[in-house]
Amino acid sequence: MNTAAGVEACLPIRSDMDLVWVRQHVRHAAGLLGFGLVEQTKVVTAASELARNTLVHGGGGQLETAPVTSGRARGLRLTFSDEGPGIPDLERALSDGYTSGGGLGMGLGGARRLVHEFAVDSTPGVGTKVTVVSWASVPRPREEH
Repeated sequence: MNTAAGVEACLPIRSDMDLVWVRQHVRHAAGLLGFGLVEQTKVVTAASELARNTLVHGGGGQLETAPVTSGRARGLRLTFSDEGPGIPDLERALSDGYTSGGGLGMGLGGARRLVHEFAVDSTPGVGTKVTVVSWASVPRPREEH
């Protein structure tokens, strides 16, 4: 099955409407890759948090999506990037309760807990790139008795 055409994308994040498109695309892509409902919900929630951070704190940017594989496992890689002010204290920004705005401070740390792999590259004055990977559950081979 060639799902790359429905999964690979580069989406702008410039407005609240773009946040809606990001969520819809990530849900669709996860479905194409065989994610169950719980996995879809987790990756869409993480994508929503990261897209909002890209818009609000980074001044806008983009999302790149791509399928990934590891053996029989299929996953979805999401890369959010902006050219905003960067994150001056990444460790603090990842801690629960920290907020640089009026939010609850669950964005980065919450997103990190919802995905399997999480990486942040941020340079103050240059911008931020957050890359996450979520894996679809792979059914175990059935044992014969």
